[in-house]
Amino acid sequence: MDLTQYGDAVAANRRKHGFDAIDEPTAGFDRLWATRETDDTLGAVAVVATAVAAPDIDAETLVETAESFRDALAEQTGPRPERADGGESPTPIGYVTFAVPDPDASLLDAMSGFTVAKRRTNVFPLVYDTEGERLHRHEVPRLKGRGIYRRQAEDAERLFEV
Repeated sequence: MDLTQYGDAVAANRRKHGFDAIDEPTAGFDRLWATRETDDTLGAVAVVATAVAAPDIDAETLVETAESFRDALAEQTGPRPERADGGESPTPIGYVTFAVPDPDASLLDAMSGFTVAKRRTNVFPLVYDTEGERLHRHEVPRLKGRGIYRRQAEDAERLFEV
């Protein structure tokens, strides 16, 4: 599958699953999609996602881009102060998926080792191998933090697996 085909398939998935396109580019990301939902475990969530064609990406650039995406997520979801009406502020979750032909081990290690929870946001860098047609995502831990990682696994499947 080539990079363009993958991008088109992800765009079709986001429409099918109720993610709306964000019109203006944010923090250098041209195609952003967002939704707000209620998760049985996490409560209110605000999800922002993007797919990036990255045929020549290295581990350092993956980490830098994922951190930049954290800024885009914060910009789109706003701060998470306590709401005056007593309602629940949504948990911000972001996915930046890198479409890469035949990713090497260092790239997958950088993805797995990325600090997901930081500055009141949760950003998951994911890697889609366009040659092997396989999505690499973060594994769900057996103990602490299962809810956010379970959510990541479900969102990754519905949006980024094609």
